[in-house]
Amino acid sequence: MKRIKAIYPGSFDPPTNGHFDLIERGSKIFDELVVAILRNPDKDPLFSVAERRKMLEEITSHFDNVSVDTFEGLTVEYALQVHATAILRGIRAISDYEYELQMALMNRKLQPGLETVFMMPAARYSYLSSRLVREVAKLGGSIECLVPEVVMQRLREKIDVAHKFADGEDSDASRNLAPKSRLRKRKK
Repeated sequence: MKRIKAIYPGSFDPPTNGHFDLIERGSKIFDELVVAILRNPDKDPLFSVAERRKMLEEITSHFDNVSVDTFEGLTVEYALQVHATAILRGIRAISDYEYELQMALMNRKLQPGLETVFMMPAARYSYLSSRLVREVAKLGGSIECLVPEVVMQRLREKIDVAHKFADGEDSDASRNLAPKSRLRKRKK
């Protein structure tokens, strides 16, 4: 019987409960699942690739068939390199579908033997994105139900460092990093 190996590529900056949901469900469908962190030099991530890898390794450590890796370049080339025959992608909304369909069709053109499997997240995560989590965390909102515990701790550490730096600086730009509640207190 043929074993099916899939990759789940993304930036995971930071990993969310939506990502974890797909990893957990993907681990039940595929014989092996590689969570593949894209190293994109054009982006300015909150977490380094090493930090994201460590978080993902911690939250997936109890899955026997899930591993974490990093890559750069074309997803199809990485899939060939690790002998994957499928790409797992999450779709939250119609806007995701349009983008993901274009990517899947291009990937099929580049590598006809590579299948893309679309999976919808659990309804409670259908709105969730890493970008929204970063914004909520930076503005002092609760991210408790949005990310795994280890990610929440790392986000708090990152944000606290940014706030300490901002409090030490006396500029309008640095004050903009503080949560709105802290900004209101300064105006009083």
